[in-house]
Amino acid sequence: MDAIDLHILRELQEDGRLTNQELAQRVGLSASPCLRRVRQLEQDGVIRGYRAIVDPQAVGRGFEVLVSIEVRRDRETVEAFEAALRDIPDVIEAYRLFGSPGCLLRIAVADLAAYERLWIERLTTLGGVTEVNSQIIMKRIKEPRGLPVED
Repeated sequence: MDAIDLHILRELQEDGRLTNQELAQRVGLSASPCLRRVRQLEQDGVIRGYRAIVDPQAVGRGFEVLVSIEVRRDRETVEAFEAALRDIPDVIEAYRLFGSPGCLLRIAVADLAAYERLWIERLTTLGGVTEVNSQIIMKRIKEPRGLPVED
């Protein structure tokens, strides 16, 4: 990747709805070479997709919780646990970690009662779970805005 590709990535992370013409103007290319570069970045897997950023309150999921979970650390248990997490729509991010805790989740639900139901009915019943700790998000200080892409 060269400086123009990196500039393309910065611009698209800022606004993924830019037209090719607008993007080309911002990065100093004509439309055709710009489109070729974007398509190549997509084909190479550098650009993995495009998304809308949705306001959690607007869709009834304004209550967010960070949850650390300990799971027995044998391969079969971990694989089953991870597969089960993928089937819980309230879990919007999940990470397996080195050390303790073994897993960190970001959960978005309507309110405390909805989280309590999820905690009782799903999280604590997952196979291999030995501990569940919840941290309620008071305020989002910095939103995900993409990766820093520097020349």
